[in-house]
Amino acid sequence: MKSLLFAAIACAAAFTTAAGAVEVKAPLIERQKLFGNPTKAFGRLSPDGKWLAFIAPRDGVLNIFVAPINAPDAAKPLTTEKTRPIRSYFWAPDSKTILFVNDKGGDENFLLYGVDITTGAQKTLTPFEKTRVQVIGVSNQVKDHILIGLNNRDPKWHDVYALSLKDGALTKVLENNGYAGFLADDTLTLRGASRPNAAGGTDFFRIKDNKIDDKPFASTGLEDAFTTSPAGFTTDGKTLYWIDSRGRDKAALMAQDVATGAMSVVAASDKADIGSALANPKTGKVEAYSVDYLKNEWTAIDPAVKGDLEFLQKNLKGDVQVSSRTYDDDLWTVGVDPVSAPPAVYLYDRKAKTLKKLWVSRPELEGLPLSAMHPVEIKTRDGLTEVSYLTLPAGSDTKTAGVPDKPLPMVLVVHGGPWSRDGYGFNSYHQWLANRGYAVLSVNYRGSTGFGKKYIEAANLQWGLKMHDDLIDAVDWAIKNGITTKDKVAIMGGSYGGYATLAGLTFTPDTFACGVDIVGPSNLNTLLKTIPAYWEPIKLQFYKRMGDPTTPEGQKILNAASPLFKADAIKKPLLIGQGANDPRVNQAESDQIVKAMADKKIPVTYVLFPDEGHGFARPANNIAFNAVAEQFLAKNLGGRAEPIGDAVKQSTAKVPHGAEFVPGVPEALK
Repeated sequence: MKSLLFAAIACAAAFTTAAGAVEVKAPLIERQKLFGNPTKAFGRLSPDGKWLAFIAPRDGVLNIFVAPINAPDAAKPLTTEKTRPIRSYFWAPDSKTILFVNDKGGDENFLLYGVDITTGAQKTLTPFEKTRVQVIGVSNQVKDHILIGLNNRDPKWHDVYALSLKDGALTKVLENNGYAGFLADDTLTLRGASRPNAAGGTDFFRIKDNKIDDKPFASTGLEDAFTTSPAGFTTDGKTLYWIDSRGRDKAALMAQDVATGAMSVVAASDKADIGSALANPKTGKVEAYSVDYLKNEWTAIDPAVKGDLEFLQKNLKGDVQVSSRTYDDDLWTVGVDPVSAPPAVYLYDRKAKTLKKLWVSRPELEGLPLSAMHPVEIKTRDGLTEVSYLTLPAGSDTKTAGVPDKPLPMVLVVHGGPWSRDGYGFNSYHQWLANRGYAVLSVNYRGSTGFGKKYIEAANLQWGLKMHDDLIDAVDWAIKNGITTKDKVAIMGGSYGGYATLAGLTFTPDTFACGVDIVGPSNLNTLLKTIPAYWEPIKLQFYKRMGDPTTPEGQKILNAASPLFKADAIKKPLLIGQGANDPRVNQAESDQIVKAMADKKIPVTYVLFPDEGHGFARPANNIAFNAVAEQFLAKNLGGRAEPIGDAVKQSTAKVPHGAEFVPGVPEALK
């Protein structure tokens, strides 16, 4: 690794700065260090405690590696993916096989694969075309099979199959004709099914002998649909846990006695929904839970893990997450996120009370001047509280932490979903943009999850309306508090964040200096007409919360909220990134607004990736788009930028329109 001094000297001439930019003294951090492959990630212990698996690059593509637990440096690669990175996997309960899912080119038709950790033999376990697998049940009590869902019979519905871990044989357990999901206990016996109801909520049904009851045993309306669902059984099958907001605003962790139906509160918070839980690997009983408001905080329920959590929090500085536990519960893998340093993974021996650092995810960032993230609460014009996160360039707030010495250009980064949330932690995009000289603000606007059902409900039928007002209120807060100035704010985001970008430039054309839209929908009517078939169970949710395209009134709401029909109002520069294989937000969503702007001779730059879907999974493509984006932002906001160099050439990027509006895009793509 280069010394910090050498890095500063080497980078001093390696960036361009537009006129009027704030001076940033920190060395430029190369895009590759922030968005290239991690060194290692996603450490998982085998249930028997003999093996450690992780994801790491092999010939530049993320693959699965495995090592003996007593010799983690002796890892060997198990998989041989050449183009599409593997981003998730799990251990089979017999500790002999690792299972993973992957798609082709971002089409989200995820297939399930298994690889033998001893021989390296790999098998496609769901060898079907245009099929998306669901994992329904995996249990340490059942070693020879798992339960999966397959929609190869009907793309709308997933039938339940038992998948043999010995030979890959598939045995149909239940044919599905209208149910959204299934719940199995630790014997892999199906116990429950869920189905959307006419109110926009969910009905829950018992299953006995693989037959679904005619009448539901529990139901929700629309208001509880996102915040109420079963969370799993204890191993003995006597207790069913729920995340449940019925009769309250913030979702609580509830325990239901299966025999009597009685419900009791295990954990609740008046600040936020219960986020996640730690359950004992043998008993399935919840031992600790987390609440994520401004930051994620763990609370132990069971004295058996209270000392462990206290030990970890004392010895690891940052957000601590237990990522895997052996079946005997002697060993844990623990991730720690220091926020202003790259996350690391440790092996925790519970009996010996020892921690061994296994790796740092991005060691090339260690020692570099990364920025702190500041949680802030922002009031909306109608009195709601937006939990938000602000990051400033390193060294820009020498007088008051979290307040720059003088206003900075700012990028408002809007999360996707919209039914998801931003959180506190290491964020490559925040670090990248702050390093380029920008204040970075991420906002949990209404509709964001984790803050109770009322906050979600406040967003119903409010795309482009109050949801957008929340973003404008956050910008106004930043201007009022000296974070930025009115003429130096960009908006950027993916999926719903891309939509918000388009809405920002069309509905409020004088608010933002420029926008960066990544896979954002431009026409909400066409968006809802082209959602994947397997989203059928949640389609009514979209209609209730966005507008119903099957009714004239709903079409009117959706059209009014669609940026496409106001494209001629755009005054400020726009950059669009799109994956050609995106099944959620089809390429047509970007094509049509680019055409509308081109017809009006409004400048827009369009970057298209033929081998990507809903976002950019391949690091070369992600780096290429970000290379274009930082040149675009530097031109329009006045920050600094690492030259594009060969970044775009090394990707699959095409620039079908507007390459001339971004400096440094290769001539061959114009």
